[in-house]
Amino acid sequence: MPLLEINFDGIVGPSHNYAGLSLGNLAATRSAGRVSHPRAAALEGLAKMRANMAEGPAQGFFVPLARPNAGWLAEIAADSGTDPALLAGAWSASSMWTANAATVSPAPDTADGRCHLTVANLVTMPHRSHEWRGTLAQLRLAFADAAHFAVHAPVPPCFGDEGAANHMRLASSHGEPGVEVFVYGKSGGPFPARQHEQASRIVARRHGLSRALFIEQSAEAIAAGAFHNDVVAVANEGVLFTHERAFADPAAAYAAMRAACPGLVVIEVPETAVNLPEAIRSYLFNAQLITPRSGEMTLVVPSESWESAPVRAWLERMLASNGPIRHVRVVDVRQSMANGGGPACLRLRVVANPTHVDPRFLLHEAKADLIEQVVRKYWPEAIDPAKLGDPALAEAVQNARARLLEALDLTELA
Repeated sequence: MPLLEINFDGIVGPSHNYAGLSLGNLAATRSAGRVSHPRAAALEGLAKMRANMAEGPAQGFFVPLARPNAGWLAEIAADSGTDPALLAGAWSASSMWTANAATVSPAPDTADGRCHLTVANLVTMPHRSHEWRGTLAQLRLAFADAAHFAVHAPVPPCFGDEGAANHMRLASSHGEPGVEVFVYGKSGGPFPARQHEQASRIVARRHGLSRALFIEQSAEAIAAGAFHNDVVAVANEGVLFTHERAFADPAAAYAAMRAACPGLVVIEVPETAVNLPEAIRSYLFNAQLITPRSGEMTLVVPSESWESAPVRAWLERMLASNGPIRHVRVVDVRQSMANGGGPACLRLRVVANPTHVDPRFLLHEAKADLIEQVVRKYWPEAIDPAKLGDPALAEAVQNARARLLEALDLTELA
């Protein structure tokens, strides 16, 4: 079987809530204090997975991490006087955004011919900084075949690493050798730059990459709320879809990418068509750019993008131009969007032979039906963030996850 792109989506966890913990993520801070709907959120994500799978791309998933995280609470010596935000961090369901799970380099790009994955340390935000241990456990199960995969621990925490959300790959096709583009930021604005340049360089060296580019993200984009590069740019095979203000030096960035990937098509959305705040609010670029079975590239956008007049007008002009992106598909992931994560946040792209992956992490229709049954039966319908810490809620969340692990034969992750 040839190498395929597998999208691993995070199943939205039963503790999904709006505690507003992510500085610089404008949607998350706007939603702080709202009542969330974990069951609806998980079903939205599952529907997106089903729709992608129906078009041909292979689909995988990761399960929610254990919440509330008792280990984190012990590490911070939590008591009744602890900052509520730190306590809420133990309940965060943010591991659902698997674009931050790891950085992935497919076998054609690496020195030893294996697919390399480095779990992200996510140290910039306290509520995410304790995810990596649980994520690493799943990566080591899913990609346990050492002949074809190498799974790495996080880079040192002095170098902030946010995973694939700041990483793009350009190639003539997924199974061919490509160039990997690492996008980093520099601090100095109102919000932190979450991806450190040295973290990116460490990952590239670990993975044995001979072809890698390191490109600075626009400080203007970070200040406007593009906390990750995937909020303002996305790539697929030989296409880069980007806002004109995504990179610090766009002309130099495009020149470097074109030199490394001859034939690259850059689709740049100008500020005059969709301004940066609207691009970020609508998550136009936090879309999944995929090559379905038909071979006609498809952009999977959140409904918020299609409902934006300037974004929709631009997308319609793009489709009429008969460029490389031939279709736009709209998905409803409003629960995730309200916490600052669009369709692209919910998935990690892994180019590999699916037969080398632990089949328990691969989705098919019967398994999707099983997951849906568990979610409908056990996921809380609603969570008021004021209730975080309630013992009854904790028991319900823990039981829901346990039932899912049992159904999927993944109880070793308990």
